[in-house]
Amino acid sequence: MRLHPRNNDSALFNLLTTTSQHFVEACDILTQIVAADRPERLTLNKQLHEVENAADDAQHEFHRMINATFVTPLDREDLHLLGTRLDDCVDLVDEAGDCIVLYRVGSLPSECTELVEILRRCAELTAEAMPRLSSLKSLRDYWVEINSLENQADQLYRTTIGRLFAEESDPIRLIKVKEIVERLEAATDACESLANTVEAIAIHES
Repeated sequence: MRLHPRNNDSALFNLLTTTSQHFVEACDILTQIVAADRPERLTLNKQLHEVENAADDAQHEFHRMINATFVTPLDREDLHLLGTRLDDCVDLVDEAGDCIVLYRVGSLPSECTELVEILRRCAELTAEAMPRLSSLKSLRDYWVEINSLENQADQLYRTTIGRLFAEESDPIRLIKVKEIVERLEAATDACESLANTVEAIAIHES
């Protein structure tokens, strides 16, 4: 493999930004999936897969470029971890969409809409933060707000699961909805893991 000197800095950060924009797109589609009826969900889920594939392509190029760059703008392992954490966020949104479609759950509890709204806000903050990685400045508000949003999602998750067990009489539907709620909560956890990684890198590099 041909190695390049440190001339790929902007391209690397641009690929992270591109993936984060796909993350926002994925959350937008997931919002529509939650609100849609079953036939429409199938079409929307195909769109979601296309966005997830585009994010994967960006991440493959990102990791390839890291390996082809002799001197990277940040620690090589940190860059790989950033890419992996961001990819996890998109993957979990895609998994949530799959669960909703494949389980044929019909209408979902209102809490699912709230969780997706929190997740979309996390995606927006992530997309705003990724371009700032090149300077590692003005990032503290990002990881603080992500942590706050994840705490909200965690509390909402516990409340929702408790209500499901108390009120849902159909055990099959309970299992299906519980799995969807868990996927949504896992996606917000992934956002916090990414934000924690950004915080650790910022502290390490300062």
